[in-house]
Amino acid sequence: MALLEVRDLRVVFQRRGTEPFSAVDGVSFDVNPGQTVGLVGESGCGKSVTSLAIMGLLPARGNKVTGSVKFEGTDLLTLSNREMRDRRGRDLGMVFQDPLSSLNPVIPIGLQVTEVLERHRDMPRKKAMVEAAELLDKVGIPDPTRRLSEYPHQLSGGMRQRALIAIALACRPRLLIADEPTTALDVTIQAQILALLKELVQDTGTALIMITHDLGVVAGLCDEVNVLYGGRVVERAERHQLFAEPRHPYTHGLLASIPRLDAARGEKLVPIKGSVADNIPWDSACAFAPRCPNALDVCRQVTPALEDEDRRSLRCHNPVLPGTPAAQEVPA
Repeated sequence: MALLEVRDLRVVFQRRGTEPFSAVDGVSFDVNPGQTVGLVGESGCGKSVTSLAIMGLLPARGNKVTGSVKFEGTDLLTLSNREMRDRRGRDLGMVFQDPLSSLNPVIPIGLQVTEVLERHRDMPRKKAMVEAAELLDKVGIPDPTRRLSEYPHQLSGGMRQRALIAIALACRPRLLIADEPTTALDVTIQAQILALLKELVQDTGTALIMITHDLGVVAGLCDEVNVLYGGRVVERAERHQLFAEPRHPYTHGLLASIPRLDAARGEKLVPIKGSVADNIPWDSACAFAPRCPNALDVCRQVTPALEDEDRRSLRCHNPVLPGTPAAQEVPA
């Protein structure tokens, strides 16, 4: 049985005097123990809102969440706030996008780590501080004992991100969600953070949901990839299959726009035309049709269904033909 089963998850935002906006529109996917699943797409496709809905961290007002999010058979959407607080940190961990705004600026790092240990593992403060130092050391923060008394602004961006990972892993959660964990970090630190996440997943068997717009991150980390557009999954496949033969025009466009080291000198990138705002409602057509080079008349008239095809799921009336250039090599 899957560790996490997300079925027909929908998140609709609405403010007084405005039309409802569907940020997540019927997303479904599974995560197995020890598996790394990617949620990929441009900003605004619904990746982060999906993670916040799973964690129960959306605002109490102004939104409506439907569907089911079953963790080991229990639907998280039916739990009370108190029950979800017991789950978060203990069973579910999350690494947020911006460590500086996610960490409390007026509380030392040590207390922010020990808070989780005291709350969920009933550790006394003294023992929790020892455990906190070990966690900081495990995630690669130098001189961890001294860092316990320092504040977030005294740490570098990479160290703050590592501290967030230490907090998320303090109770050894069975599911970890990483929401753009390498944003605003330089390339060297990005590689270190990704290597750390990969090592922790392999050592502990923790399942990982990686949320990113960076297909390079996906290529080196994820087992299965869900490509989102306009709040819906448009393609799902195993990473090697997805990179070797992308079938949805959106996936194909994302790969074609990535710089390649083996490209000819002076070769231009091929961006996806338009922006995320250039779409049409899913309930009457394909949302990607205004930007799609493969669009047909039917794409603007009929909503494509997500269909299983050759060990992948695809939502498209006119998919890219196999062998069309744009594929990228993926690490083994």
